[in-house]
Amino acid sequence: MGERRRQGGRSKAPGAKQEREPIQAAGAVLWRDGATRVAGPEVALVHRPKYDDWSFPKGKLKSGEHVLTGVVREVAEETGIVPRLGRRLPSVIYPKDDRIKRVDYWAARQAALSTEHSVPNEEVDRLEWLPLAEAAELLSYSHDVDLLREFGAGPRHTWPLLILRHGSAGDKSRWEGPDELRPLDAQGRAEAVRLAELLTAYGPARPISSSTARCVETVLPYARRLGGTMLTDPAFTVDETNPDLARDRLLELADAGVPAIVCTHGEIVSELITSLCRHLGEKVPEEPSLRKGAFWAAHLTAGEGGAPTIAAMERHAS
Repeated sequence: MGERRRQGGRSKAPGAKQEREPIQAAGAVLWRDGATRVAGPEVALVHRPKYDDWSFPKGKLKSGEHVLTGVVREVAEETGIVPRLGRRLPSVIYPKDDRIKRVDYWAARQAALSTEHSVPNEEVDRLEWLPLAEAAELLSYSHDVDLLREFGAGPRHTWPLLILRHGSAGDKSRWEGPDELRPLDAQGRAEAVRLAELLTAYGPARPISSSTARCVETVLPYARRLGGTMLTDPAFTVDETNPDLARDRLLELADAGVPAIVCTHGEIVSELITSLCRHLGEKVPEEPSLRKGAFWAAHLTAGEGGAPTIAAMERHAS
């Protein structure tokens, strides 16, 4: 585990080069609204009898497990609550035996109650919902107190705008039909299935796709999983759009304040991310492009006058 608070300071990785791979873990600052607006939010802390400590729900990723799958699974296992991920929070890094442990964190709210887990269980014997000040007093580790401060300093209510590049669709030069009918290949279909699980970590969102077969097929498993309606939009369709049209349509979606997924093409992604960041006052990423089957998650929040701003951004491969 990380350092106990009595030792002081946030744990950091030692300067010497580590020969072994870091231990990868994921967790969440699970929160809910307090009884009154004055009281502020409450966060969930768990007590683990094995360590006799209080911390945020978290756990080690399984071999080959995607971090988004892992954080949802671990929070559900420790709390009995299936989380809906909000903005990305800072990672915590500390020594664990002779290795380094990295825990990636998100702010999260309850999406559902787990049908497989409840508290108490093998790892957790108590769960407490506490106001931030009381949680800070109870937490066992200084790095968790730092994380709580980061959570409290930023916006809590956010909604996701997910920008996705379609999955693998074979070699364009070998496709003899119209390009808009070029389908996903076997790798792309596998990516689409994985994306359906990963994207649900952010809760239900409105799926909007380029009109091409490869984009529709990429987001179709997600749309079917949620049971909603998928729309196609020429503003995000290669050879039918232009940078101004794509930008204006994306900004309309941001202004609408509704969670949305946009599936589009590599030729369009960089312009969309660059325009979104510039319009909403966020620093443009050094490399805004995406590989096939990857996505950006922009966590938006209402700023002054209700206009959206970017609370956090993250990028993931499928």
